Amino acid sequence: MSFVLHNCIRNDFFVSYLFLLEKIPLVKLYALTSEVIDGEKQFYVRAQHFYQNVPATEEGMMGDFLELSEVDIEGSREFLKKFVGGPGKAGTACALDCGCGIGRVSKNVLLPVFEKVEMADMMENFLIHAHEHYLGDDADRVETYYCYSLQDLTPPVKKYDVIWIQWVACHLTDKDLSLFLTRCKASLKLNGVIILKDNMAREGCRLDPDDSSLIRHMDIVKSIIHKTDLEIICTQKQEGIPESFVPVWMIALK
Repeated sequence: MSFVLHNCIRNDFFVSYLFLLEKIPLVKLYALTSEVIDGEKQFYVRAQHFYQNVPATEEGMMGDFLELSEVDIEGSREFLKKFVGGPGKAGTACALDCGCGIGRVSKNVLLPVFEKVEMADMMENFLIHAHEHYLGDDADRVETYYCYSLQDLTPPVKKYDVIWIQWVACHLTDKDLSLFLTRCKASLKLNGVIILKDNMAREGCRLDPDDSSLIRHMDIVKSIIHKTDLEIICTQKQEGIPESFVPVWMIALK
């Protein structure tokens, strides 16, 4: 296999590369991650095609695991409390919800705490449903909707007290996740915090070719974070997730 082929994948996936090779032959991995379709890398096109068929409902956002929504929301609320609303903590003026979908986290976690929320998602129909239906009267407190994939989003500088990134970091390559976190750091106000919440593999990492999600072990995620100027200030496992499911962890960064 050519040196160019290896490097093409390494450039995007860095530390995840060797773990992916353990499970997926290089030729297949290359096809899943580095081919170009419609002017886009296949890794991202596959995700967009997948979400075009996901309904703009809570069930759709939870991948048919709606029974875990309340557990997830309560865990997020309690974790957020550690970092806002006190001396030396983040303020409560404005938060950004990244990969927001129809706004399940915005509605239940962020809007009860922050005066204003901004929302970002690559699917326009999710954002429209959030504004016109799901958020109800709270939609008036959503200042901006960004219809961008996160690899293409550059949030405004020094605007947010909290940036929430849930179940979407898994859709970014290692390289793009590192770059996006760096841009998010520049978007934080004084004492601002980034909260990353995602599925974490029990070992190595796992690529789902259907929705182009890359579930990484915590150590891999930490190694990506360490390539930025961000500091991990707290990690916490989401309680109440069945043992048969992939573990969910929350990481606070600043």
